[in-house]
Amino acid sequence: MEASNDNIAGGGGESETKCETDKKDSLEESTADTKTDPMNDEAQHSETKDTTTGEETKSASTESKDKTVGEVKHSVEIKGNVLTEQGGAEHSEKTDGNIRSEAEIKVSSETEKKDEKQMEASNDNIAGGGGESETKCETDKKDLLEESTADTKPDPMNDEAQHSETKDTTTGEETKSASTESKDKTVGEVKHSVEIKGNVLTEQGGAEHSEKTDDNIRREAEKKVSSETEEEDEKQMEASNDNIAGGGGESETKCEIDKKDPLEESTADTTPDPMKDEAQNSETKDTTTGEQTKSASTESKDKTVVNKTENPAESKCNILNEPGSAEHSEKTDDNTGGKSDIRSNPSKTGDKEKDESNIKKYKREAEMLLSRLHLQEQEKLSPSDFLKIGPHVKQGNEISEKDLADTFLQKLMILDYRARYIPERQDGSDVKDSQSVLVSESDDNDLDALFSTTVDVDQSKLTNVHPMDVQMAVFHCSDSFLKQNMITKLSQCQYALPFLVPNPETATIECPLWTFRKIIKTWKTTQIKDVSNVITMKSMPICNAQTHMVSFFRLGSLSESKSQLMNSLINDRHNTFFHRNCPGSTKSRHLMDGVAEIAWYCPAGKPSDSFTDCIAFCNLHGDALMIEKQTKILTETSSVNVVLVPTLEKSHRNTTVISDLYKSQKPLIILIADNDCDAVQMKPGKYKMGLKDRSQSNVSKKLKGIIGKILSGLQTSFQLKSMANVSGIRVDEDDPVCRKGEKAAMEIFNLIQGMNISKIKDTFLPCQGQLWHQWARIKKELYHLKGNAEEEKSQKNQQQRKIREDQCSVSCSELMKSFTESLISLSSQEIEYFLKWTQILIDALCTDNLSSILQSYDEKWSEVLVLKKKHPNSQKLERKQDELETISKKLQSATFGLEHIFREMGQIYEAHQALKKQPNSGQTNWSKYPKLAADLMISGHPMELMDGDAGHVPLTWISSVLEEVIKKLGDQRVFVLSVLGVQSSGKSTMLNAMFGLQFAVSAGRCTKGAFMQLVKVSEEIQKDFRFDYVLVVDTEGLRALELAGKSTLHHDNTLATFVVGLGNMTLINIFGENPTEMQDVLQIVVQAFMRMKKVKLSPSCVFIHQNVTDIAAAEKNMDGKRHLQEKLDQMAQLAAKEEVCDVKCFSDIIAFDVQQDVKYFAQLWEGSPPMAPPNPGYSESVQELKRMILTKASQSAGITLSHFKSKIQDLWNTLMNEQFVFSFKNTLEIAVYRKLEVQYGNWTWDLRSRMLTIENQLYTRIENGKLDNVDRTYLFNEMRKTYEKIQKDMTSHFEDNRDKDMLVQWRGRFEIKIKGFHEDQVTEVKRKLEEVIQQKKACKKLDDKKPEFENKLLQKSKELAQQLKDKAKDEEELQKQFNSVWTNWVSELTEDIKPIKDINLKEDEMSILQELGIEWSLIDESNSSRRYKNVSKVGNYCNSYVTHKIKQGFKAVMGYARQKVVGTQQNILPHEEQEMIRTFINNIYQQSLDAIKTKPVATRGYSSTYLQEVAKNVQEKVTEFESERNYSFKKEFIVDVLLYVFERLESWLSDSHQTFKKNNDALTYLNNNKPQYSNVFRSFCKGNSSAVVFGEMICDKLKVSTVETVCNKTAIDLAGEMRCTIPAFNGNRLDLEKHVLKSLAEKEDFDDFINYIRHPREQVEAFIKEEIEKYIFREHSGKAQNILKKNVDDISQLVRQALFEATTKVKTQGGDIEMWVKEYSSFLKDELPLDTICCQNFSDINNFDFLKEEIEKGLVNIIEEMNHLSLDKMKEFRLRPDQILIDQLCECCWVTCPFCAAVCTNTLEDHSPEDHSVPFHRSGAIKGWHYRHTDIMSVDFCTTNVVSDRSFYPETNSEYTIPFKQYRKAGPRFANWRITPDESKLKYWTWFVCRFEKDLEDHYGHKFKGKGEIPSEWKTHTKEEAIKSLDEM
Repeated sequence: MEASNDNIAGGGGESETKCETDKKDSLEESTADTKTDPMNDEAQHSETKDTTTGEETKSASTESKDKTVGEVKHSVEIKGNVLTEQGGAEHSEKTDGNIRSEAEIKVSSETEKKDEKQMEASNDNIAGGGGESETKCETDKKDLLEESTADTKPDPMNDEAQHSETKDTTTGEETKSASTESKDKTVGEVKHSVEIKGNVLTEQGGAEHSEKTDDNIRREAEKKVSSETEEEDEKQMEASNDNIAGGGGESETKCEIDKKDPLEESTADTTPDPMKDEAQNSETKDTTTGEQTKSASTESKDKTVVNKTENPAESKCNILNEPGSAEHSEKTDDNTGGKSDIRSNPSKTGDKEKDESNIKKYKREAEMLLSRLHLQEQEKLSPSDFLKIGPHVKQGNEISEKDLADTFLQKLMILDYRARYIPERQDGSDVKDSQSVLVSESDDNDLDALFSTTVDVDQSKLTNVHPMDVQMAVFHCSDSFLKQNMITKLSQCQYALPFLVPNPETATIECPLWTFRKIIKTWKTTQIKDVSNVITMKSMPICNAQTHMVSFFRLGSLSESKSQLMNSLINDRHNTFFHRNCPGSTKSRHLMDGVAEIAWYCPAGKPSDSFTDCIAFCNLHGDALMIEKQTKILTETSSVNVVLVPTLEKSHRNTTVISDLYKSQKPLIILIADNDCDAVQMKPGKYKMGLKDRSQSNVSKKLKGIIGKILSGLQTSFQLKSMANVSGIRVDEDDPVCRKGEKAAMEIFNLIQGMNISKIKDTFLPCQGQLWHQWARIKKELYHLKGNAEEEKSQKNQQQRKIREDQCSVSCSELMKSFTESLISLSSQEIEYFLKWTQILIDALCTDNLSSILQSYDEKWSEVLVLKKKHPNSQKLERKQDELETISKKLQSATFGLEHIFREMGQIYEAHQALKKQPNSGQTNWSKYPKLAADLMISGHPMELMDGDAGHVPLTWISSVLEEVIKKLGDQRVFVLSVLGVQSSGKSTMLNAMFGLQFAVSAGRCTKGAFMQLVKVSEEIQKDFRFDYVLVVDTEGLRALELAGKSTLHHDNTLATFVVGLGNMTLINIFGENPTEMQDVLQIVVQAFMRMKKVKLSPSCVFIHQNVTDIAAAEKNMDGKRHLQEKLDQMAQLAAKEEVCDVKCFSDIIAFDVQQDVKYFAQLWEGSPPMAPPNPGYSESVQELKRMILTKASQSAGITLSHFKSKIQDLWNTLMNEQFVFSFKNTLEIAVYRKLEVQYGNWTWDLRSRMLTIENQLYTRIENGKLDNVDRTYLFNEMRKTYEKIQKDMTSHFEDNRDKDMLVQWRGRFEIKIKGFHEDQVTEVKRKLEEVIQQKKACKKLDDKKPEFENKLLQKSKELAQQLKDKAKDEEELQKQFNSVWTNWVSELTEDIKPIKDINLKEDEMSILQELGIEWSLIDESNSSRRYKNVSKVGNYCNSYVTHKIKQGFKAVMGYARQKVVGTQQNILPHEEQEMIRTFINNIYQQSLDAIKTKPVATRGYSSTYLQEVAKNVQEKVTEFESERNYSFKKEFIVDVLLYVFERLESWLSDSHQTFKKNNDALTYLNNNKPQYSNVFRSFCKGNSSAVVFGEMICDKLKVSTVETVCNKTAIDLAGEMRCTIPAFNGNRLDLEKHVLKSLAEKEDFDDFINYIRHPREQVEAFIKEEIEKYIFREHSGKAQNILKKNVDDISQLVRQALFEATTKVKTQGGDIEMWVKEYSSFLKDELPLDTICCQNFSDINNFDFLKEEIEKGLVNIIEEMNHLSLDKMKEFRLRPDQILIDQLCECCWVTCPFCAAVCTNTLEDHSPEDHSVPFHRSGAIKGWHYRHTDIMSVDFCTTNVVSDRSFYPETNSEYTIPFKQYRKAGPRFANWRITPDESKLKYWTWFVCRFEKDLEDHYGHKFKGKGEIPSEWKTHTKEEAIKSLDEM
């Protein structure tokens, strides 16, 4: 009994014997499917003590009413959910002592003895809460009982008699359990009910209480126990007491575990009866009076029991002074008021010596734990113990106790959240025997041992260390920096963090605030504003976050797991709080009770969020009744308190606490275990809810709702850092060392606090800003000298020296002084604190700014993406892109951290070192800076190697730092590991996890530049390596957010080349599975190393694909590896051609094995951030990679630090010395893209030609009056087959192509383009056809009159023919007669109709010009000289058109400059300005044409107001243009521009007016039909029958429509044929360009060249027309005629078919001529446009076969005539082959290079985000570039200029120049051009400059002289060579 009592005292676990298990199994099985009786279990009672009076209660099973003794019914209070698991807290009822005594008298002595024996055994177990044990006899009895009731309807009273008795821990009174018998039996049947003391679901170590027994009872019990048992009990008691004293967990034997499983399974599907378990009650001790309760199954009313008392047993203290695990040891004498959380408080009446012995006992306990974990003897653990490369983290089931702490930390550092679930091996036991079973040490024959509730085995051997004990032990044994790292990692693993921790040494409560300082949480809050949700992103150090806090406590022993419930609120997929069902959980837990843990719920801004704002959840472990201090702190700081109680009744001992909480202002939620009531609001802010019969998800859902509701009405109250002000707790930041570090950091922080973040660097760190950037730039220029080199070099050295002087003069900023003095004066530990504090404070300052900037960047980026889709070329998009660029710069300047302060130190050092300056008085000694940096580098801080902002390596500083490192460590060997990767691809996270490094990983604060960090190789594995350290070089993310947008890739490429050159091995980190994003970088790296002849490098590389979804797919990965290998080999071969190297494959340049060197990583997060924990698969991948790197590294000797130092210098100088700038595009990619462009051309052609055919059909239908509306859906349906085929072709091209990995980057864009093209075609055709419909409607008036005209004219012709029958043979006479009457007929028919006049555009133009106030002489001069025709091609506008403005004060201020600009050079306008004038003229013309085309000329006719509008607009535009210039235009300019525009509008206006006249003028219509009526008249004269005349009429109409149809069809067919066969037309845009240039060279016409340079599209259109003329009329005229003939045949076939169908139908149905015409027209409605056929005068026709024959005769003649039709005829009709091909080939990019006017050769019109590019540029002279203020032409190619160090003026009036290398910064015209450096000149353009030297000089008014002289080599190039060189394009 002592043993098990001790077990309870410390809250020992429940133990049950096997027999009880079996019984429960059968009980639950039998009742599983039966209907349970509400009263069935009422009789299972246990006694509870009255907490006020101390009186004792008994539970009794009473008999029915007709018996002599009255029935006693006890109402049983349910103290736990019916659903609670075994061990749930049931309560005992109180009975009157009389009843108890009566019951006892009736028990026979024999039974009494048995009972007493059994009672002692079970009492032993129970007293300690040790779990419930039952004897075999009781088990058997219960089995029978339960079996018999299994399928019957149970008696309500059936189980009422099952009672259990427990000992009162205060008074020592004892209870007995007895089963009462019915009255007519002499001996009662005895049933012992064992009380289950703790829900299986309660946390192991859950709160059971130790009860104190009186020595008298103990003595009595001892008498009945044999001496052997006594010894065993004592042994066990010590063991379990030890366990408990430290808060030992519950221990369960195997049998209990078995029991629980089936029980739970059996009840799983049944509906529990509310009363079923009512009788299962447990006794608890009254904490006030100390009286005890008994549980008894009483036999009769008149039995009495003597109360026995026992001396109070002592409860033990945890030496760590943290209340023991989830079970509590209670104070012996409750009157002492002792508190369980602070064990050292002496009891008021108690014995201090006993307390001291308890403390010793607890210390022994904790020491034992630390000893087991091998933590007891060593010093505090520090980060340096883990910042080294040691043996691999142990995996699997092989972890022994001594390695637990180490493995836990290692796993935690690599973000493996399974660190909390490390499987432990028992030392000395067979590892394989995982299912080992305990072996009892008692005598085989000992029946007592069999029936004993305890088992004789050494349990201490078997209890694994509780995972949370490992965590807390490591926490207590770590120094503050490792604690901080540890807590930061726990936070990243989404685990709860220790928030209030009882101190092991001083027994005070500590808040480890310092450990939280590095945690930054990001979340998105959702607020409802005006019906919509506003989502705000917040990111801040969690210490500063103002959040609500919800605290959870439990009062007393509970069946529910509080931690598990909390997890369901925060993240139901992850165990944020450890609970009893987590893997590895054990019963003994020593260090967690009294610890409060905290976790934050961070919403993602999604509808599925549990809460809309960040909330802190706090979990107090242990029974809050025992842990008053922490409870008080938490209840005061929380926004909401949630209390879990076993029951809610006034008599319960938790009443005081609950009533206090209920009365307080704080919202309160009470969760009651034994109640099934729904959530109820008792009063505002006070809720209660039952847990009984409720699923956890249901409880969780309700709770979320209540908490959310409460918090929505509360102000934010909790801030972590405010804990420093809470009394009664100690904050770890109060350590003197920490305070000293903080004080020093605050000095710096106070300087910058309140400042605009973006100004801090400029104000306090001036050396690294503009000054350093300028110095770096001049340094690079030293490698690119030009002109007089020595003089220039001397000048640049002077400039650099001047910058260094400026740096020295500004280097004494307060911030730097304070920072460096702190580094010099503080101790190493203080420095560590100081740096951490500085970074923490800076982060806190920047985070808000950064998160708001990042959010606005995010929003702006989304807007840009939307605009790119909807309005790709809009100004709005450009504006948004500029705004994005601005935000990007803002982001850059708002980024401020320690690295910038160290960078400043480097610059101060470099400046002073360069000038050999001594420090000023009051200034820190700069010569100590490298030593300070070296110390930090050795202690594990990253050091900046390359400044990301300046793109430069501060060589002097880096060399000095490395020299200091060498002085301290010796010239150690290092293995250099470089890492490359696109930004945010997880590089830094991976490195930090792999080596425990400290690279910054927060989004928006990505590493900038390159950083190096030393990692020591630990002694354990030193023997396997030939180097001492790994030096990790981490790079800024390539194409980083900050550098995105319009800047070049130059930065990326230099950086990539630099770090790959430095590394012994480079990790190339790719996010996702597609390596396309890294290809450019790789190509550059490959080529760069081929060029680095001086630097002998042999690096190796490893590819890491992060975020791969299925890393198990080996075949897929193999395929990926193969593709990568092919790609790399291709790159190497391409680079080899460039460099003329003998390289066959990639591994010839870089050591690479595709099988070994490509790794796939799982994604980092397991779910969606911000609440997702890291994926354990990621940690495994990291370890695997680390293993592989070390294996490879072990084969390398590395390099010495001194070698590394010189390697940096060599490599950097090589990079700067190299003339090549690393910004070319991947050649392989260009080739693939070109092929894709050809395919794109084919796809668009298929769509276009199909759409032309549809358009033709519908056009005919409209003309025939059969269609008056065009439906988009119809058009899409007609196009469906073609579009689907193209989609299949595209899929095939992108998926089956060998270059598919490269093509994938364009797939989305091209699919969108094709879809857009398809939609555009449909829209355009719909628009055209609707115009035709509109025209048709506009002509309705005339169309309605046509039948009337036709009837009358036929009638008149017939009548006239009757009169002139006799002259039928005299053709001339007949014609003369017809002509004489025709005019009269027409006049008669049109006498009421006003004729439409012709227009005189020239006359209108002249009068408009005069109206504008222009002198006639100017107009006449321009007209007569035809000068205006060339106004857009003038070489120099100064001579004829421009006068300079002279501003006031210009002379006085500018002096010399005025003379230079206005005086001597006033006849020269800069070339750029001339170019702008030309562009302006062309823009005006285009705008005017667009405006005119919107006028309804074709439907309503011409009006002179249209031209007046144009003239007015032109005049306004000219005035506007002038206003922005320092010159103005003469009147001649306005005249010439207006005449130029008018002339180019004339043709369109004339054509449109003619169309209008043709469609609407009756006179025109009649005169056009005169030949037709003349024929009819002659036919009538000859006496032909109506059928013959009608047949001739039909043939006349057929002839007209057939010609039109044949020409339109032939135009489409010829265009298709030529597109396939003419080489210029069947490739991409670049192929077309080559042919145009060949054609120009062959003709050698300067004017054509100038037109091509000025108006490339115009020239290309002219070329297309020429080629078509040549093809159709000269080179392939036969083929063209064949196409025509085929179409003629098709049409004749169709007409014959129509004749046959119409005739047959009329004959069959006996129809007349009208029916015949209707059928005939209907058949041809889609094929031929037919004019109105009038039948009124031919009603006498009835022989339709004859009619058919007549028409067929006429058809033969028509076809004969058509076969000899000139192809020129096509020009008269709607569709023309040249226009079709121009539409197809010229819908591409026409943007010209701002330097040389070369046309972008991209086939896509809008190819954003791809830059404009052209394979070969030209000499600037071609576009008229010259040196400012001279007449010297510039002959340089722009591809040369971009590698030179020269500059240019972006605009004519620019006051500043832009370096050619940074040409993109010159404005929008330049920003989107990719001009790659290229040494080879295209001979074509050098030949052109030489051939047309004189023409160019005359045209532009500049000379090829001086600096602009044509190189002599150019003059050797011939025309043949020029044309041949085009093939290089």
